[in-house]
Amino acid sequence: MGNNPVRPSRIFFVCLVILITATSCATSPGQHSPTSAAANTIAAETRIPTPLPLATSTLQQTAQTCPPASHHSVEIVNRLPHDASAYTQGLLFQDGYFYESTGLLEDSSIRKVEPATGEVLQKLALPSDLFGEGLALVNNHLIQLTWKNNRALVYQQDNLDKVAEFSYIGEGWGLTFDGQHLIMSDGTSWLRFLDPDSFEENSRLMVWDGGNLVERINELEMVNGKILANIWQTNQIIAIDLHSGCITAWINLDELVREASNQPDAEVLNGIAYDPASGRLWVTGKRWKTVYEINIQPELNE
Repeated sequence: MGNNPVRPSRIFFVCLVILITATSCATSPGQHSPTSAAANTIAAETRIPTPLPLATSTLQQTAQTCPPASHHSVEIVNRLPHDASAYTQGLLFQDGYFYESTGLLEDSSIRKVEPATGEVLQKLALPSDLFGEGLALVNNHLIQLTWKNNRALVYQQDNLDKVAEFSYIGEGWGLTFDGQHLIMSDGTSWLRFLDPDSFEENSRLMVWDGGNLVERINELEMVNGKILANIWQTNQIIAIDLHSGCITAWINLDELVREASNQPDAEVLNGIAYDPASGRLWVTGKRWKTVYEINIQPELNE
């Protein structure tokens, strides 16, 4: 199922509830270089910001009528080995390595991985009651969400030492960084925009396909100014315009997923990584033994 149509009455009801809620409190769940003061702030032992009310103008309240999205397939360029026990939740590429967040209670972790061999070079297990989710990199700090624990963990990129944490309301699913904001998904139609230094929520954006809301937005990755996102439990990746919230492209990975599904215990597609220097794009899934380097056919319009 590629999208999730919502009747107009439901849209009105959802928006009304959101408007009422937003007036009382905020609900939550090139490389940007914060100033040295901001870097010191991110390294504090614990950060638990007080949610601030969101002005109505920061919420996209009305239904969008988006232009029709383009449709694409993928070409497999390369296959890389992957730990088939990794329940992949978040994936990114930086400085020649994959960094990966894995989930499940009593088995969640954050990892540094050698792409060519799939070897896990560094691994830090999360406490047994935490379920790891999305992952983003800001100024040499890795930020990892948790699913229902309302906690995000901050690590030094070089050694995976935990240096901070912050809290949010609601579920954490996917996370990426656009050079200015952390952008977070929570399984709904909303994308949340967070300040990378204070972690306070600044605004939200609804995601639309034509005139329909799209839900179950999961893993996020910035690619050429757009967000690529997994839709949970589908074989589709979407491209989202950050100004309008409109889906500009649907990317079908049916053939790739069929190949991956032949692997024992393989579950759904999840995990997108991009290297802007080379233009390489990778995808994987939960308990997949392969990371696939892909080309999108035809290429996405920038």
